[in-house]
Amino acid sequence: SKCFQIFMDLNSASTVVLQVLTQATSQDTAVLKPAEEQLKQWETQPGFYSVLLNIFTNHSLDVNVRWLAVLYFKNGIDRYWRRVAPHALSEEEKTTLRAGLITNFNEPVNQIATQISVLIAKVARVDCPRQWPELIPTLVESVKVQDDLQQHRALLTFYHVTKTLASKRLAADRKLFYDLTSSIYSFACSLWNHHTDTFLQQICTGDEAAAANSLERTLLSLKVLRKLTVHGFVEPHWNAEVMGFLHAVFERLKQFLECSRSIRAESICRDRLEKTIILFTKVLLDFLDQHPFSFTALIQRSLEFSVSYVFTEAGEGVVFEQFIVQCMNLIKMIVKNYAYKPSKNIEDSSPETLEAHKIKTAFFTYPTLMEICRRLVTHYFLLTKEELTMWEEDPESFTVEETGGDSWKYSLRPCTEVLFIDIFHEYNQTLTPVLLEMVHSLQGSTNMENTNAILIKDAVYNAVGLAAYELFDSVDFDQWFKNQLLAELQVSHDRYKPIRRRVIWLIGQWISVKFKSDLRPVLYEAIRNLLQDRDLVVSINNLLDYVFVVTTDETKVPHFYLESMFTLLFQLLQEVTQCDTKMHVLHVLSCVIERVNMQIRPYVGCLVQYLPLLWKQSEEHNMLRCAILTTLIHLVQGLGADSKNLYPFLLPVIQLSTDVSQPPHVYLLEDGLELWLVTLENSPCLTPELLRIFQNMSALLELSSENLKNCFKIINAYIFLSSSEFLQMYAADLCRSFCELLKDITIEGQVQVLKVVENVLKVNPVLGPQMFQPLLPSVFRGIIDGERYPVVMSTYLGIMGRVLLQNARFFSLLLSQMACELGQEVDQILGNMIEMWVDRMDNITQPERRKLSALALLSLLPSLNTVIQDKFCGIINISVEGLNDVMTEDSETGTYKDCMLMSHFEEPKATEDEEPPTEQDKRKKMLALKDPVHTVSLQQFIYEKLKAQQELLGEQGFHALMETVDTEIVAQLQEFLQGF
Repeated sequence: SKCFQIFMDLNSASTVVLQVLTQATSQDTAVLKPAEEQLKQWETQPGFYSVLLNIFTNHSLDVNVRWLAVLYFKNGIDRYWRRVAPHALSEEEKTTLRAGLITNFNEPVNQIATQISVLIAKVARVDCPRQWPELIPTLVESVKVQDDLQQHRALLTFYHVTKTLASKRLAADRKLFYDLTSSIYSFACSLWNHHTDTFLQQICTGDEAAAANSLERTLLSLKVLRKLTVHGFVEPHWNAEVMGFLHAVFERLKQFLECSRSIRAESICRDRLEKTIILFTKVLLDFLDQHPFSFTALIQRSLEFSVSYVFTEAGEGVVFEQFIVQCMNLIKMIVKNYAYKPSKNIEDSSPETLEAHKIKTAFFTYPTLMEICRRLVTHYFLLTKEELTMWEEDPESFTVEETGGDSWKYSLRPCTEVLFIDIFHEYNQTLTPVLLEMVHSLQGSTNMENTNAILIKDAVYNAVGLAAYELFDSVDFDQWFKNQLLAELQVSHDRYKPIRRRVIWLIGQWISVKFKSDLRPVLYEAIRNLLQDRDLVVSINNLLDYVFVVTTDETKVPHFYLESMFTLLFQLLQEVTQCDTKMHVLHVLSCVIERVNMQIRPYVGCLVQYLPLLWKQSEEHNMLRCAILTTLIHLVQGLGADSKNLYPFLLPVIQLSTDVSQPPHVYLLEDGLELWLVTLENSPCLTPELLRIFQNMSALLELSSENLKNCFKIINAYIFLSSSEFLQMYAADLCRSFCELLKDITIEGQVQVLKVVENVLKVNPVLGPQMFQPLLPSVFRGIIDGERYPVVMSTYLGIMGRVLLQNARFFSLLLSQMACELGQEVDQILGNMIEMWVDRMDNITQPERRKLSALALLSLLPSLNTVIQDKFCGIINISVEGLNDVMTEDSETGTYKDCMLMSHFEEPKATEDEEPPTEQDKRKKMLALKDPVHTVSLQQFIYEKLKAQQELLGEQGFHALMETVDTEIVAQLQEFLQGF
């Protein structure tokens, strides 16, 4: 090709490619698009990547063009470097490229230098060391040179190569990395020590610019060592150099922390210094994670170092937030580490575990634990001035941030709380008296002018809430609530706001642990009063979650409180402005509605009117819309049939949420399907709009996602709601979708499809078989072939039982069709089916289906057909099995009756503790009144069929037929038929 010829001449090719790359950096799409297309065509042409290398290593060219060339080169490695890849690069070209990539390390632009390092690492992942043995030696030599730029670029590449090779996980690759590590570890240690010493000397002399360069090299060499140390040894504790390096980490950390005292906050070194300090801690954390037993020798020093800097005066003036977080994580990982916990039976524990446990126990003495606990609570748990100011100025933002904003999860507060929980759990017997003593010292009133005392009380109450489960046997929370906490909720002073907020949160923590039900009315009243304080909204939400979810069935929410609470929550929903807060309030409202169910009906009018407006306002906030959907789900369940009044708003919401062509469906689909389902279950009748929404279903079935189960439930709900209207419009589409689904679906999915067909036949036995006729031959074949999955076979027999019992004419046509397709006689096919049915009856576990099978096979009688008479014994066996399943003996009269018979519909009177039946429950009950399984007595049916068979064959013929049945079965049959 022309391109092939072009790339054979590197110079002329560079000119052509350079021109196209320049066009590809254009902002004009008319120029950009054709250039991108041309580059895409060249991707697979021999020589193209040599040209790209030639371009991005030419420092005189435009930076944007060189940047683009590097990116195309890097993407090409991913696609075409491996030998097995389509359009793979030739070995000859790859050899040239490898040599060119490490000819010199003098890229002046940082961003391009990083990309080159990354792409060299990508090649190394595939080729090093077998096809590229010279890479590591070249890098080692290059980091020794005096030229600053070349040294830095080589070190940057050395890091990316090491990082990439360390990430390989196959055993052969691990072995290669172990070999590589052993060959370069000494050099890596000396390189790191050299750059570290150079940096410290330059800081002492005040040469900040030079120190900044050295610090960058220190950081890169430490990154290399981190990967080699953590991933380059099987048992690193046997290697003196490794353990020497790790012990040196603590000394270097101290030196760097001391350096931070003399470096100004605005200095160019400050940020990089903190990054290096954090990297030191990451080395320790990674090593502990990967090699807990090798870390045993470092446990004592790690704990001493971390506790000293975080919990004593040693850290004052040098520690910073992220460093404290890392130290706390180190303590937490040692405390929680499973490898350091002996078995209950000490003899089952390894010597390494016992040694580590011994070191931990020796360190965590009572004075040490007491000091850690006190410092965590009285220092780290305290609300800061910044937090108090934020709360005062913007309470919503404060509560959102404090309960899980993006920055919150990376901040100090959650880290301190997790460490407190872990240490308290591990050493609760030691720490419980310490915490209780702190609580007792705070009893009684607090001086409103003493801000520190208020913040200390807030912190201590926080600790008691976090340790609720550990304190179960030590705190009489009911008495504390009555004697102290309730009174604190009623203190209205503005400065006491943190305590009111903390107490309501504290009760929320304890209510699921220990809280008497007879105290709840008092609590409801307190909540009702506090709901008028917008600043406390999130704390109240946390509590309400527990109140309404955890409340026992015996505890009823008083109607007076319910009305006022719902009204206040609704007012709050309208007043708050932040999306997260609205979601939280909606969640609580949903909990309330779910908890009280039908009791909510008198109070929801205002909410029903407001939700359409909120839905419209939340167009750009899909997570808020998810919360609205959840609220609607509970509303529909609470309103029951009255939810029909919501349809003008409800149905368009369902339509949008379940339309896969609409972008929001990614967020809304799961909740939208749930809402669709409960709407159908509670619908008193099928409306044209409700029917129209089903147009969304075919695309949903094509998705074959985890939502398929709910899709089938929705289809079944339509069938129960109005089978004739629904099937008339959608049966053909559904049948096509099912045929496609059954080609590639799990066994569970297959059963779900078949159950839909079974329900159609149950609801509409006359038209149902015709509507789903294309599916029935495969069901028939599954039966006579002896489908191997019992659950599928059971469903097959349920479907065929419906057809045989309730539509004998269609069954006869299906039998003829199958005989024609299989090239066999009708009687032979029928005989095979009955035989397999009898043989696989044990696959059917549901009593309804077992009775259905008996009724269906009995419906073949009376008959002169020799095949049916041959299978008479099996039919009677199944019938007697069915009788054993459904017949119960009346203790007074000694007679048997069919326990599945239903004579009339009685709407169940739900007690106050039970959920009322949905409209769908009522429809299913009405359907059962027309179902032969529930309207035909199996006892009577058998008697009538046997009598008819006897009349057809005569006494002698019938007697001969009965002799084919086992005598024990006959005896059971006679016992069941006494009185006929």
